[in-house]
Amino acid sequence: MSIMLRFVIAAVLIGVGSGHASSLNIVVVGASNTAGWGVGVENAFPAQLHAILKERGIDAVVTSAGVIGDTTAGMLRRINSDVPNNTNIVILQPGTNDLRFFGSKEQRAANISAIVDQLQRRLIRVIVLDPVIPRDFLQWDGIHFTAAAHAEFARELAAQITGGQK
Repeated sequence: MSIMLRFVIAAVLIGVGSGHASSLNIVVVGASNTAGWGVGVENAFPAQLHAILKERGIDAVVTSAGVIGDTTAGMLRRINSDVPNNTNIVILQPGTNDLRFFGSKEQRAANISAIVDQLQRRLIRVIVLDPVIPRDFLQWDGIHFTAAAHAEFARELAAQITGGQK
């Protein structure tokens, strides 16, 4: 079963294989799903993305900045400390904690926009991963991704980063 993902590419500022000698530095910012809640860090999509890129011969460092229980307001507050200056790509997975913890859709959207704007000003490519997935790709709690969902996200993100190769 294929998961329908909605990816927003905020900026395309680096191309894989563009002749850069240094490694590709990717930071994944999010909450508990980014951290691998219920599936473990090694099965979370940031770790799987790193493994896929490595298998393809892409020298990449993928850093997970997932904080359990975080909201987009918290992500906005920590974006500059979590994303070093040598970062090429940020994958932002805003999650649903804003709405679970009495935030509004409008404030969530404003925070995501502010995060993207800050990163774009730093010339960092941003991929916003804001998935709509079937219930069977969520764990028992209806919130956290299953291992299969993490694997699918990693494949889709790798395709985004490598120009379509899944």
